[in-house]
Amino acid sequence: MDNQSIFQYSWEILPKKWVHKMKRSEHGNRSYTNTDYPFPLLCFLKWHTYTRVQVSIDICGVDHPSRKRRFEVVHNLLSTRYNSRIRVQTSADEVTRISPVVSPFPSAGRWEREVWDISGVSSINHPDLRRISTDYGFEGHPLRKDFPLSGYVEVRYDDPEKRVVSEPIEMTQEFRYFDFASPWEQRSDG
Repeated sequence: MDNQSIFQYSWEILPKKWVHKMKRSEHGNRSYTNTDYPFPLLCFLKWHTYTRVQVSIDICGVDHPSRKRRFEVVHNLLSTRYNSRIRVQTSADEVTRISPVVSPFPSAGRWEREVWDISGVSSINHPDLRRISTDYGFEGHPLRKDFPLSGYVEVRYDDPEKRVVSEPIEMTQEFRYFDFASPWEQRSDG
């Protein structure tokens, strides 16, 4: 069964409340679902005869601040049997929690922890939802578009105290002269 057949079959057989839109591209199939249905959809894709998705490649969070549901959680899946990639996307806002997919895909636990730690999208009843990429005392989620580029605290090693210290960031704006002319471009003065 080729990629086109999997796409057509999935669109015909899946309940419309699980998938509200599907797209097909040269890189794989893309399904858009609501926040309540990623778990049943991924279970279907894993155990159905004509999809047989065995691998959860990764899960990532994307921040779109201009949207009402600003976060998009993307599950990238692989069916090695049919050599097909499937992407399942769902949107959530800051308070909506998504259903975890740890039971059908045990490796997804790490990716869901990372999505929560970096983007701030949490999962309902996740077995091990704790920080994985940042410190436990870290405030905020660094891949959100509203997170400041410099962060909130500075972490450095203090040699006299012989330990790592965290201090609030102090930024001063000095007067600088910027010459925007490129040194590689030739100027013609007349």
